[in-house]
Amino acid sequence: MKRLIPVLKEDGVDTDLIMLIRTILAASKEISFRVSQGDLAGILGSTLDENIQGEIQKKLDVLANQLLKDILFDDDSVAAIASEEEPEIVSGHKHGRYIVAFDPLDGSSNIDVNGQIGTIFTVYPVRPDLPFNDEKQFAQPGHQQVCAGYVLYGPSSLLVMTTGGPTRCYTLDLTHGGYLLTSPSMTVPITSKEFAVNMANYSYWSKPVQTYFNQLLNPSPQFVESTLRWNAAMVGDVHRVLRRGGMFVYPEDNRKGNERGKIRLLYEANPLAMLIEQAGGVATAAGQRILNIYPESLHQRVPVAMGSASQVNRFNQAIQPGYFE
Repeated sequence: MKRLIPVLKEDGVDTDLIMLIRTILAASKEISFRVSQGDLAGILGSTLDENIQGEIQKKLDVLANQLLKDILFDDDSVAAIASEEEPEIVSGHKHGRYIVAFDPLDGSSNIDVNGQIGTIFTVYPVRPDLPFNDEKQFAQPGHQQVCAGYVLYGPSSLLVMTTGGPTRCYTLDLTHGGYLLTSPSMTVPITSKEFAVNMANYSYWSKPVQTYFNQLLNPSPQFVESTLRWNAAMVGDVHRVLRRGGMFVYPEDNRKGNERGKIRLLYEANPLAMLIEQAGGVATAAGQRILNIYPESLHQRVPVAMGSASQVNRFNQAIQPGYFE
């Protein structure tokens, strides 16, 4: 099996970007170890503090965020970072070539029950027309990402990443401490019976979204029998889509703050959309290609439907008649 760095070199990835990826993954290995220790490391439970999203922070949320910040700022190629846990961007090195955004621990509600969690990250080039520490550095559409990936912590720690080519999967080798290539090119099947959505939000959805899922859960010639899967961690649900096909959906709803969706565009939707597209899938927000959206704010939220082309297209057609016109 090939190690990560030789694969990136074969792909023609810039040396500075390779070193930055290695830096991010050094933090992921430390997070993976802390996750594996669980209560033995005293990292379970909540801090009773809220992050910028208004969510109660878990102890491991805070730890993962600090680990990533500390190690990234040791890399002089990093001009600035943005995190789910930080209200504003954090300045790095004036002459850095890249900006980095991340969700340090997606699915943190699963921490205390030993469920799926992961780190999502994305890298953009610095905009030379702006100061290195200007928040507008991050106002770039997703198609300008030069690297997108996540590390899924579980029975094995998996890195899924693209630098513009295939979406590849690597497995952390605990014996040697490195990531080894285990899936050279992931492909999302065109169709699948599986879908992931939080059905507990049903009563808050718009009528077209409710109607679509009513049909999906009641098989007919147009809607074959389907299987609901839900991890309460987007990173885990999207990983299953990459492996087996299907669709991950998180629609907007009528609750305060969720009117335009819940998934954060910059450091959740964009990197996962890039991974899905590079694996042959489709990723949309209210029918629009996610990677074409120009961010309006650092923590902007969007509705999400991503996965197998046939399912995502059918969903968009159901909620937006004329989607294909």
